[in-house]
Amino acid sequence: MKYDFRYNNRILVIRLRSSVFGLFSLFFFFLSFSAFAQVKTEIDTTKIRIGEQINYKIKVEADSSALVVFPEGQTFMPLEAVEALKIDTTKKDAKFLLSRIYKLTQFDSGSYIIPRQKIIIDEKSFFTDSLRIDVNTIVVDTTKQKLYDIKPIIEVEKTGSNWWKWLLGILLAIALVAFLLYWFIWRKKPLTEEEEIALLPPYDRAKLALQKLDESQYLIRSEVKDYYSELTFIIRKYLDEKVYDRALESTTDELISRLILLKDGNQIPLSKDTIKNLESILKRADLVKFAKSAPDTALAEMDKATINKEIDHVKESLPEPTEEEKLLNQQYKEDQERKKKRRKVILTVAISVFLLIATFVGFGIKYGFSYVKDTIIGHESKELLEGNWVESAYGFPPVWIETPKVLKRVDSPVPEEAKEQMTMTTFVYGTLLDVFSVAINTTTLNVPKQEAQTKETKNPTFDLLKVSELSIKGFESKGATDITVKREKFNTPNAAEGLKTYGTLNIKVPNTDYVMNAEYALFMFSNENVLQQIILTWPADDTYADEMVQRIIDSIELKSDEQVANEGEE
Repeated sequence: MKYDFRYNNRILVIRLRSSVFGLFSLFFFFLSFSAFAQVKTEIDTTKIRIGEQINYKIKVEADSSALVVFPEGQTFMPLEAVEALKIDTTKKDAKFLLSRIYKLTQFDSGSYIIPRQKIIIDEKSFFTDSLRIDVNTIVVDTTKQKLYDIKPIIEVEKTGSNWWKWLLGILLAIALVAFLLYWFIWRKKPLTEEEEIALLPPYDRAKLALQKLDESQYLIRSEVKDYYSELTFIIRKYLDEKVYDRALESTTDELISRLILLKDGNQIPLSKDTIKNLESILKRADLVKFAKSAPDTALAEMDKATINKEIDHVKESLPEPTEEEKLLNQQYKEDQERKKKRRKVILTVAISVFLLIATFVGFGIKYGFSYVKDTIIGHESKELLEGNWVESAYGFPPVWIETPKVLKRVDSPVPEEAKEQMTMTTFVYGTLLDVFSVAINTTTLNVPKQEAQTKETKNPTFDLLKVSELSIKGFESKGATDITVKREKFNTPNAAEGLKTYGTLNIKVPNTDYVMNAEYALFMFSNENVLQQIILTWPADDTYADEMVQRIIDSIELKSDEQVANEGEE
């Protein structure tokens, strides 16, 4: 018999393939066994009272190189995760044991199911078992705990604002500016000696100047040149003001020639002796100033006395001013006073306007020009935003919310046939036509409270999507048009889950053609047989209203009576 090498080789190949496959299978079996991760859960108790906490512990045994992701956030609903502790890591043989504790609580009695939790290990998902928790009410011993009637509504005095501080600051600033304007512009300042001399008539001014020259010490210090310069300036100044208006810049010969011409023309009845004496003194002064002549002290004093007499002679020779000249002079003075007063008014107005503009620009740069304008002119939304806000609870179960004004209770339009099946309470501020409004509506079905379910969540009585659609139709029935609708889930700060419906709409003012652009937001929560609605409307493109609405939304909390009691004890 021939040996078929091809047959035997084929068998050998098949066996080798089987062996290799077996080895690979065994390899992957051990590999999967080595990468196996064990997940366990522990809980310290399955029965708590309202508000108490349980410790829910997840333990994972995995390789040191494995990436483990624990649950995050509110994944334990309907129980609320109060705190998630840090992950504790311990080494066990060649593996690591990871554990994390979650503190859970619930503020409503009943039986609840903690849903299966998802743990990711190296991109593989592992799930824990679901657990049932019983939450019991707190039994109140009425023999020891006294019960009281509901307290009546009391009026509270409105807290005062700081408007008076702002008013006081503005008044002080205005008073300071007014004082500075008066002190530097309008106040009659005391005249200096030079100003008082300048206001004297030319004759009195010349006499006073001669008196001061006599009191000077020019001659004692042998300063003859300065003495004669002052002396000739006095007489020239007087002649310039009363006789010839170019006496100061004229030479001696020109001045004397002009005086002779005025005398010959019978314009000024000066005597020849007066003109001659003036000529003699002026030429002597020229010699002293330009030729360094040095007359003795007696001659200098004699020249001063002569000038003194000639000033009197000039004054006597000048005719008295007529009534017309006096009237013109008086009108001139009055015109000067009016011009001076006008300059003061213009300066005061200019400074005031500058300060106002500078103040507006300064505050505008720091706070924004729109904010400053709205502060000065006034803005309804801004006043509400910066006013005294009120935090209160409305309805039952209570809706805790912070609003710029207290919401007032109004009668809800419930049909007669539906009054036996439901009760409705409504609290509002403003209306849809006021653009900014806040409304809280609580609807309760008058049916026995549903028993706790063994499922993970309770079946709500209200369909929030249908309620949202009915609310939009309610807007349309009140005259709103061009309504845009967006919906998303909404969670309050204390983890109450609901539906948020929001968008824009237009509102036509009755009896006018004016259409207001507004935004709206509806928040709806359903808990067994209770529907809670929060409705907000506000003007579009209003930054103050946007801030106000955001503050209201951030303050929304749905609390049970037990939660309120626990917070009060803390």
